[in-house]
Amino acid sequence: MNNFVKEQAIMAANALKEGKMILYPTDTVWGIGCDATSAEAVKRVFDLKKRQDSKSLVILVSDMDMLSRYVRDIPPMAEQLIEVNDVPMTIIYPGALSLAPSAIAEDGSVAIRIPMNSFCVEMIRRFGKPIVSTSANISGEPTATTFEMISEAILNGVDYVVDSKCDIESTGRPSQILKLGMDYEIEIIRK
Repeated sequence: MNNFVKEQAIMAANALKEGKMILYPTDTVWGIGCDATSAEAVKRVFDLKKRQDSKSLVILVSDMDMLSRYVRDIPPMAEQLIEVNDVPMTIIYPGALSLAPSAIAEDGSVAIRIPMNSFCVEMIRRFGKPIVSTSANISGEPTATTFEMISEAILNGVDYVVDSKCDIESTGRPSQILKLGMDYEIEIIRK
C-alpha cells in the first residue's frame, strides 16, 4: 500500500471516529459507510439512501478476530470459505452482537464481509470497529460501480469523501452473498 492510500485510510478512520458518514471504495463497489455500532450513524445512512430501515445492511470487518467480536457463533465452514475464496464474499451469520439494531436483520442475523481491499482493511483496523458498507446510491437507483456514477445527492450528503485514486482494487460488482448455518447449511443468496 502506498503512502497516499495509507493517508486516505487514516483520514477516513478519523472521520468515522468523529461519528461521520463517509463515501469510500470497497473491494466491490463504492459504498457509504459509518460506525456499524452507532444507531444514530446508521440512521443517517438510511436517511441519505431513502431506504427503509427494515432492510439490514452489509457490515465490513478487518479480520476474523474482529468478526468473532460481533457474531455469537461463527459457523464451522465460514473460516474455510473465507480462506479459499478469491472473490468478494459476504456471509450472513446467525446471532449478531454489539451492532446497531437497524444494521441487523429481523431474525438477528447480520451480513458481514472481510474486504479483499487493502484500503478498506487499513481503514477498518485504524477505526477499530466494524463499518457499514451499503452501495453509494439512493435506494432504487442503479448501483454506483465507479466514482463518476455517484450522484450529487450522495456526494453532498456524506461528511467525508475518500479520494477516488484509492479505487484501485474494486471489482465494480456486488459481492456474492452466502447464508451459513451452524450445522453446515449453506444458502446462496447472490452469486
